Amino acid sequence: MTFTDKPNESQQSLYQEGLLHRMTKQIRRSLDLQEILTTTVSEVRLFLGADRVKVYRFDADGSGEVIAESIHEQRLPSLLGLRFPVHDIPEAARDMFLLAGQRVIVDVANRKTGLSPLQSKETGKRLQTNIYYRQVDPCHIQYLQAMGVQSSLVVPILHSDLQEQSAKPKLWGLLVSHHSEPRKILKRELKVLQQVADQVAIAIAQSNLLTEAHAKQEREATINRITTLLHKLPTIQLQGALEEVITAFNGVGGRLYIQESRELYTWGDQPTLPYELDNSIIEQHPLWQNWMAEFQQGNIWTTPDLYKEPRLRVLALAFRSTEIRGLMVIPLHYREKFIGVLSIFRAEFETEILWAGQCEQNRRQLLPKLSFEVWREQKKGQAPEWKPEDMLLAQALYDHFSMAIQQQQMYKHVQALNANLEVRVQEQTAELEKSLLLTKLLKQVTEQIRRTLDLQTTLQTIVREVRPLLNSDRVLILQLKSKSVIVEEINGNWQSVLGVNAPPECFPNEYARLYCQGRVRAINNVSTASLSDCHREFLQSLQVQANLIVPINIGIELWGLIIAHECEAPRNWQDAEIDLLQQLGDQAAIAIQQAQLYEQTSDAEIEARNQAAQLEHTLHQLQETQTRLIHTEKMSGLGQLVAGIAHEINNPVNFIYGNLCHASDYTEQLLEILRLYQLHYPHPHSEIQAAIKAIDFEFLVEDFPKIMTSMQVGTERIRSIVLSLRNFSRLDEAENKRADLHEGINNTLLILQHRLKGNAEFPRIEVIKDYGNIPHVECYAGQMNQVFMNIFSNAIDALVMGTDDKEKNLCRIPTIRISTKVSADNSRLLIRISDNGPGMTEEVKKRVFDPFYTTKPVGKGTGLGLAISYQIIVEKHGGIMECISEPGKGTEFWIEIPIKPPAKING
Repeated sequence: MTFTDKPNESQQSLYQEGLLHRMTKQIRRSLDLQEILTTTVSEVRLFLGADRVKVYRFDADGSGEVIAESIHEQRLPSLLGLRFPVHDIPEAARDMFLLAGQRVIVDVANRKTGLSPLQSKETGKRLQTNIYYRQVDPCHIQYLQAMGVQSSLVVPILHSDLQEQSAKPKLWGLLVSHHSEPRKILKRELKVLQQVADQVAIAIAQSNLLTEAHAKQEREATINRITTLLHKLPTIQLQGALEEVITAFNGVGGRLYIQESRELYTWGDQPTLPYELDNSIIEQHPLWQNWMAEFQQGNIWTTPDLYKEPRLRVLALAFRSTEIRGLMVIPLHYREKFIGVLSIFRAEFETEILWAGQCEQNRRQLLPKLSFEVWREQKKGQAPEWKPEDMLLAQALYDHFSMAIQQQQMYKHVQALNANLEVRVQEQTAELEKSLLLTKLLKQVTEQIRRTLDLQTTLQTIVREVRPLLNSDRVLILQLKSKSVIVEEINGNWQSVLGVNAPPECFPNEYARLYCQGRVRAINNVSTASLSDCHREFLQSLQVQANLIVPINIGIELWGLIIAHECEAPRNWQDAEIDLLQQLGDQAAIAIQQAQLYEQTSDAEIEARNQAAQLEHTLHQLQETQTRLIHTEKMSGLGQLVAGIAHEINNPVNFIYGNLCHASDYTEQLLEILRLYQLHYPHPHSEIQAAIKAIDFEFLVEDFPKIMTSMQVGTERIRSIVLSLRNFSRLDEAENKRADLHEGINNTLLILQHRLKGNAEFPRIEVIKDYGNIPHVECYAGQMNQVFMNIFSNAIDALVMGTDDKEKNLCRIPTIRISTKVSADNSRLLIRISDNGPGMTEEVKKRVFDPFYTTKPVGKGTGLGLAISYQIIVEKHGGIMECISEPGKGTEFWIEIPIKPPAKING
């Protein structure tokens, strides 16, 4: 397709103006983008007289689709609806369209392409249409020939967001003209096509604005419908609101679970937990509950494919029987309190894409596409995408559902309270009216009775408070166990009956049985009452003319009797007085029981304290004995193991080490002979030359001595490790003797060297030594090495666990610091071992030296290491061992031992 200019063609100019007018009118008249594009390709094809004009739109992945097309008399095959792979239009070409705004004119017959920039690269100003030609890529020529195209014109369609003035334009698509024969393009035609592309860009922007406005309007309408259902009192329509939400999200199902009432609303397809999982409701499963606890207020979680989410790998079993794949979870909170969760499900779907021919990916860069036959690509199990507008709608619904559920719960609580309030008020009013009088009288007495828990004081208080309440002459308490009066209160000059025993024959066992059953006996006149002669004579001897007897029952046992005596004259006891004394008897039973329990508790507490002290002493002795036994067994086994390993390794290593020097000498001699052979026989036999080449003789001669050297270094390393093991175990130095503790520390670090090295999970641990000038110390060297081993092992464990929180430890290098020095009076050796790990809480620090106490996971520690170390330092060496630690500030162990013990150290 060549380029010419015919300025005198008035007909073409008129058609140009008409085309632009019709395009502008169509854009203003219609807001349907597809209708505008269809009109555009038809008008442009008529204007150019081309065989085919199409609009090609780019997708987000770089591939494209023909979305509008106009063909003249089927001279070229239709491409409408076909997709083209991303490689058909290279990224460099897309960048050229976007950055330079170039139009492309291809002349297949002459194998030339013309590029027409919109702006000057030097000045940035808009150019008059200039076209510069160059040879076109043969691959592109073959591509067009395969399509039956002899001339092509491509104009980019750019799109800018009208709502953001500073937004850069994006390449939306291409306006393409194809002709099956060579054709010339006029400058004004090229200019018109650019103007048409600009008009299409305006139509695209307007269409996007309209689409966004419609989406916003529909979202607001959806929110209004759901809000109406949620806030409709007194019956909130949660089920209807759930169905509206699922429909709004184009879901196939959903659930609303309310935490407090454990209510579940469902609609559409639902997951079903298999029998392997305990809960029948997925929201009540512990995994789901723990997951919900992680969410902050207002967080919304979505996934297009729930089977790819690690946290759902167990619960995903519930969805296997459904077509659900997309999941949105909206945890609902009210003032930071979790009140429920709303879940939306989307189904997986299948897609069918029509491609313009099938192309092998491995040949894409070598050969052009030779066939544009339609190829159908089908994809199953596609995951639905959650778009930004979905998140906006979910965020709006979050607030409405949270408020509605909270309102519903409050409404139910109020209704329940109102339903019970009237009945409770009536019942309580009747009870209050009935007991108002007695309550006033009993309150004062009960308070006086219960002010003390001493039994004798309680009993005395009872009779002192009851007598004026009944306005009687004497009130006493008879204890059934002793069958005597134990307390009394008298008004007047009546004789005392304190300590008087009732005659057994006057009170048979039948009386006790009746009183135990709750019998209350009121005698208005002793002289005329139906009493035995013995009983009447006994009462008259006490100057009693009327009495009132109420039992004091504690549980099912009759403890005693509370008795009111009237001595002045007979008395008619009133029902209110009988009821009052009966209730006082019940209160007295409670007070007596409390006093007895308090007395028993006090005695039991004293006995328990004595037993606890004895058990604590016994437990302490047992723990010390157990610790010593475990330590002795552990050290014995460790010593035997270390000695055995050192002995077994030492002999073959010494053999290898002793022969390596001879092997090295022999190697040098053999290599010297080979060099002499090369010097005196520079042209060896062809077979020897082939062998030399096959084994890479020069590299072998150069590398063999290095191998011998590395083997010697390795054996020396093994010998040093064996020596360290022997020094660490100190099996030949079990007695107390002078030792170099620096050597013990270094040997311990050498044994733990494999744990100090870094790996893929945590970095290398740096060891900083600050050794002072210390003398040899009289100690148990093997036990001191055990102390160092325990402290270093705990420090390494703490540093490794501390590296799990990577965000807090990005700038922290795991470090262990060791410091030794002599005290100011030259009598004690001070050793400080610290780390910059996570540190300990005050509670952990208090128990760090307790036997069997550990913060490590099960199977990772016995809790004996530091307890044994403390015993070795304090009890075996007469020293001091302290732990200094705070959360986030690391841990330091402070050890002090005398350089020369003042007395013999206990073994």
